[in-house]
Amino acid sequence: METSNFLKNIIAEDIKSGKAAEIVTRFPPEPNGYLHIGHAKSICLNFDLADEFKGRTNLRFDDTNPVKEDTEYVESIKEDVKWLGYEWDGLYFASDYFDEMFNRAVLLIKRGKAYVCDLSAEEIRQTRGTLTQPGTESPCRSRSVDENLDLFERMRQGEFKDGEKVLRAKIDMASANINLRDPVLYRIAHASHHNTGDKWCIYPMYDFAHPLEDAIEGVTHSICTLEFEDHRPLYDWVVRECEMEQVPRQYEFARLNLTNTVMSKRKLKQLVDEKYVDGWDDPRMPTISGLRRRGYTPESMRNFAREIGVAKSDSVVDVKMLEHFIREDLKLKAPRTMAVLRPLKVVITNYPDGQVEMLDAEINPENPEMGTRQIPFSREIYIEQDDFMDPPPSKYYRLFPGNEVRLKHAYFIKCHEVIKDANGSIVELRCAYDPETKSGTGFTGRKVKGTIHWVDAGQAVPAEFRLYESLILDEPGAEEKSFLDLVNPDSLQLVRGFVEPNMQAAGPYDKFQFFRHGYFNVDPKHTRKDHLVFNRIVSLKSSFEVQK
Repeated sequence: METSNFLKNIIAEDIKSGKAAEIVTRFPPEPNGYLHIGHAKSICLNFDLADEFKGRTNLRFDDTNPVKEDTEYVESIKEDVKWLGYEWDGLYFASDYFDEMFNRAVLLIKRGKAYVCDLSAEEIRQTRGTLTQPGTESPCRSRSVDENLDLFERMRQGEFKDGEKVLRAKIDMASANINLRDPVLYRIAHASHHNTGDKWCIYPMYDFAHPLEDAIEGVTHSICTLEFEDHRPLYDWVVRECEMEQVPRQYEFARLNLTNTVMSKRKLKQLVDEKYVDGWDDPRMPTISGLRRRGYTPESMRNFAREIGVAKSDSVVDVKMLEHFIREDLKLKAPRTMAVLRPLKVVITNYPDGQVEMLDAEINPENPEMGTRQIPFSREIYIEQDDFMDPPPSKYYRLFPGNEVRLKHAYFIKCHEVIKDANGSIVELRCAYDPETKSGTGFTGRKVKGTIHWVDAGQAVPAEFRLYESLILDEPGAEEKSFLDLVNPDSLQLVRGFVEPNMQAAGPYDKFQFFRHGYFNVDPKHTRKDHLVFNRIVSLKSSFEVQK
C-alpha cells in the first residue's frame, strides 16, 4: 500500500528544479530522556527520505540545556537509532557549535538586531502581549550596541546570576506571531554541561540554536512536527539575520498520537520517577527501549512508521495497528511452542508408569523450513486451569468430566475423576488416553471439538510470565483528568507456570509463539540461567485490519 508522504513530493520537486543538489536531513533529539515511538516515526522518516533520494542524514543532539541533559540519554539514543536499523552519516552536538553561535549572536548585536534585557522571565511573559494585543517593548531595547556587547561578554564571563539577564532578538513586539516578539536567544545557566563542562555559563535557546545547527551542517530539509509551524518565521529570521551561507528550509508534519499512550517525555519521566513503572525500558512504556524489551522488532516498527504515512493534520492512530505489524513480522519467524501459564496437574491413569515418549511437532507450521522439534510425553502433564470446568457452561468444548479432547500433538484424553483439596479447590484430574488417537497417525475413528495444550510434568521448565495491558486508559472525560489518574492499575499481571523442556536454552530477546496465548519475548532484565521470564508482546488475534 502506497502511503501518503507530502514531504517526498517536496523533495522530488526540489531536486527536479535544482533547488537541492543533495538531500541532507537530520534527526535532532534533545538528550533529556529516552526516545519513544513518536521519535521512531521521525527517525524512519528522516533516514528513509535521505536513503530514497541518495542523500545523507545526521544524528545531532540538541544539547543546549545542561540542567536536564545527560550522557546516559545520549548513549540510549544512539543505541535506539542503530537498533532501528539506521546508520547516521554525521554525529554532531549543538554544543560543538557554541563558539560559532556566540559569534553569530555578537553579529546580531553589532547589526542592532539583538539586545541584553534585564527583565525576569515572568516580566517578559507579562509584556509579550496576547493574540489580540501587541506586546510592550522592554526598557532595555534602546541600549547601544557597545553597551549590549559589553553586557553580553560579561554574561559570558559569569558576572551575572541565573535569570539576571538574557539576550533577546530585536524583531517586532507588535507582530501577529508572538514568537517574533523579541524572543530570548541566550539565557544564563551556571551548570556543568555533559559535553563542554564548565566552559560556558550562557546557553542558546532552542529557537536560536536549531536553525544555526541546520545551516552549519548544510541540512536542506529540516523536518519537524506541527507545533513548530508558528516558529518557522523565527527559524528563517535567524538564518537570514545571522548571514548563514547555507539556507535550510523547515517543513512540518503531524506528530504521532496513539490510543492508550502518553507521548510526552515529561510525563514519561514522571512515570519513571514516581515508580509507576520500573524504568524507561519498562515493557509497558512507549519508549523504543521499552518496546524492544517487550519484544517488538525493528522491522515491525519501521513497517508501522511507514504505513501510517506523513500528514499535515493531527490524528490519532489505534495502537492495534502497531500490534498488527509485530504479529505480521513474527508469524513466520517465531518458533511455536506450548506453555502452561496457570497449571493444573493431569494424571493419565492408563498410560504406562515410567514411560516417556518423544512426539514430533513442527517448529512453525507456516514456515516448514524451520524444521521440527521433539516434545516429551508421559503419565503426568500440566494443562491450563481454564481448560477444565465442572460444571461446564453451554458450548464449552474443552475438558470436563466425561468429555474427550485432543492434547495438541499427542492423544485424545477423557476425564473420569476430579481431585479436590479440603477447601474444594481442584488440584488434580484423572484422565484416560486412547493410544489409537496419536497425532500424525491418520486416526479418523471419531472427532472431538476441543484441542488443548499441555507440557510434560516430569520435564517441564518453570517460568514466569508477564502479561501486559495498556498502561494508560482511554475513557470518557479523560481529557479533563490528570494523566496519572488514567494509569491502569491492572497493566501488569505476573503468573508462574511451565514451558517445554526445549525452552531451557532460551536467552534474552528470544521470541516464541505460545499456543493460544500469543507472542512472547524472553525478558533481558529479569531472566537468569535458572529463572526464565517471558514478556507477552501481543495476543494472537486482533480485530484490526490494514486497509488495502
